[in-house]
Amino acid sequence: MTRQNTVRPLDGVKIISLEHAIAAPFCTRQLADLGARVIKIERPGVGDFARAYDNRVDGMSSHFVWTNRSKESLSLDLKDPEGLEVVYKLLEDADVLIQNLAPGAAARMGLHYEMLRKRFPRLIVCDISGYGVGGPYEKKKAYDLLIQSEGGFLSVTGGENDQQLAKAGCSIADIAAGMYAYTNILSALLLREKTGVGSRIDVSMLESLVEWMGYPMYYAYNEAPPPPRAGASHSTIYPYGPFPAGDGGVVMLGLQNEREWQSFCTVVLERPELANDPLFCSNPLRSTNRVALRKIILDIFSELNCDALVNRLDEAQIANGRVNDMASVWKHPQLKARNRWREVGSPIGPIPALLPPGRNSAFEARMGNVPAIGEHSAEILRELGYGSSQIQRLLKHKII
Repeated sequence: MTRQNTVRPLDGVKIISLEHAIAAPFCTRQLADLGARVIKIERPGVGDFARAYDNRVDGMSSHFVWTNRSKESLSLDLKDPEGLEVVYKLLEDADVLIQNLAPGAAARMGLHYEMLRKRFPRLIVCDISGYGVGGPYEKKKAYDLLIQSEGGFLSVTGGENDQQLAKAGCSIADIAAGMYAYTNILSALLLREKTGVGSRIDVSMLESLVEWMGYPMYYAYNEAPPPPRAGASHSTIYPYGPFPAGDGGVVMLGLQNEREWQSFCTVVLERPELANDPLFCSNPLRSTNRVALRKIILDIFSELNCDALVNRLDEAQIANGRVNDMASVWKHPQLKARNRWREVGSPIGPIPALLPPGRNSAFEARMGNVPAIGEHSAEILRELGYGSSQIQRLLKHKII
C-alpha cells in the first residue's frame, strides 16, 4: 500500500507543553511525529535548559535535537500574570496539557487538573514527576541517574567484581517515563471519545523504571538473592554476551536452548564433542563453569576475524550482533537499506534524523524542524488575537 502523507493519526490534536530536560520532551516528540501540534513553552532568552547540555550537533545540544523536532517554540515568562494568561488562552482549544516542572510548580500557577477541569472539561492533563503525587518522596527532585539508583537499576549493572556502579549510557528513566506518558495520553484521547470529558494522568519516573525491572525483582522475590552482576553478559544464561574475535572486533552472541548449544559446538566451535561434556551439557552447568568454557571459546575465536565469526554464527543460526560504536550505528547497513534516515531543519541548517520506530503503511511520521527559542512566539500570539503593538510590548518587557 502506498503511504499517504497528508493524513496522520493525531492531525488536529493540540498539545501545550511546559517541558524541559528529557521525559516530557521525549513524550511530546512522539505525539508530534504522529501529527499533533505541539507548542513548547520555554523561558525567554534561556529556553529549555537541555539546550545547554552540550554543543555537539554543530553548536546545538544533542539531547535537545533528539527530543524536540516538529514543535513550535513559544517563549513565555510564566511568573508574569500576562504570560500565564497566554497559557490560559492556548488551553481554550487545546486537547492536552503536559508538564514536568519541579514538584508543585504547575499547581502554584493554577495549572493543576482540579483547577482546570471546570473551565476546560475536555482537557487532558499529564503530569510527569520523579515519584508521583502523594507519598513521602512527592516533593523530592528527581533526575535520571537518581531514579536509576532509587529504582534498583544500578544494583544489577556493572561487572561481578566491579566495585564502581555502572549507569545506563542513555537516559533510561526519562525515556521510560516519556514513553508511558505518551501511551497514557493516547489512551486518554481514546477514552475522551467514549466519555466526552478529559482526565488526569500522573506518570512517575520511579514507577516507569521499576516496571522495567520486573525480571530482576521477581528473580529476587521474597528476599531471594538478586541476579549476579555480569557486565554485558547474561547473569544466568551462558554463553550469552560479548566475545572478542581475533582481529579485535567484538561480537555479542546468545544461546537460548540445548539445540542451539549443539549447533554452536558443531558449526561455530567445530568441537562437537563439547555438546555432551558433563561440565557443559546444560545451561546451569555452562553458567556455573563459565570460566572454563569461556577459555575454550576465546581460544577458538582468536583464530577468526569478526566477519568469519559472524558467518559461522549465522550458519549455525545462533543469534548474534556486532558491538558497534556510535560511528558504526550512524552507518548501519540495515538502517540505510530500510531508508530510515531523513533530514530535518534546525537553527543551524539541515541535520539527519531517524524515523520513529514502527512503519505504518498509511502514513509517514512528520519530520519537522528543531525550533529556535521563541521562534514561533509572534505567530502563536497573532493566532490568539494579539496585535503587533501588544506583541512588541511583551517583547520589550521580556514576557516573551
